[in-house]
Amino acid sequence: MTGVLITGGTGKTGSVLAELLRGSGVHVRVASRVPPADAPDAVRFDWSDPATHPAALHGMDRVYLVPPVNTTDPMPLVEPFLVEAERLGVRRVVLLGSAIVLPGAAGALELAARVRARPGWAVLRPSGFMQNFLAPHPLGERIRRRGEIRTAAGSGRVGWIDARDIAAVAAVLLTEPDGHQDGRRDYLLTGPKALNHQDAAQAITLRTGRPIRVVPVEVAEQADAYRASGMPDAFATALAAVDAGIRTGRDDQVSTAVLDLTGRPPRTFAEFVQDHALHWTDPRDTR
Repeated sequence: MTGVLITGGTGKTGSVLAELLRGSGVHVRVASRVPPADAPDAVRFDWSDPATHPAALHGMDRVYLVPPVNTTDPMPLVEPFLVEAERLGVRRVVLLGSAIVLPGAAGALELAARVRARPGWAVLRPSGFMQNFLAPHPLGERIRRRGEIRTAAGSGRVGWIDARDIAAVAAVLLTEPDGHQDGRRDYLLTGPKALNHQDAAQAITLRTGRPIRVVPVEVAEQADAYRASGMPDAFATALAAVDAGIRTGRDDQVSTAVLDLTGRPPRTFAEFVQDHALHWTDPRDTR
């Protein structure tokens, strides 16, 4: 038996990827700490419990790898999994990396290098997720509850990308017989245009009629807000520091990778807002 193991299979990109692959007739195994009871292809998987790794990998020849969240150093947890994947003959791994590098997160860069070094394996480096503007992400939660975006990024721009487009790219790389024909092992993924938080607030306001304001804060204030949302201290500090990099223009970049690989352009932020307008207009909606 062959198929695709999707770690983080109930997450933003993994859940969409599972639907895309099933629709193409690909055998899928969804891995998560709490597998859905109504999903026959689901399996319990916990990064901190290596005993769950062999059963998840058994019979799978491809893996969509979503690293552990809320950590600046995923390697200690992911390395045993990769060793087991190699031992079992997994021929392709597509890693969900990031174009936005957390300060002090050398482990994430080490993981990406580890995957790129393996023939047939590839790294996706998406820019900021448009879905961050939705709850339960702290950014989206504040918009929904208070009608405001708190940011230390100033007018810095990000090439925000819809998670559905990331999943579409992953589906291509996981189903083409020999991987993408250009032989690349690293893909920068962005939306069609880089936007700042003021642009995003305006787009939500125009579509929903609900005024969304941007509140400038300092990096330390942002870190405190992330900690208050339940993030570990080190991760909250690193994530808040990302805003300082955005402010300098470091993440103001756009690529054509989504179009190149899928044959269609990535969704615009306006299209994303159109699809999720109810989320910001009805506080009861948590999708």
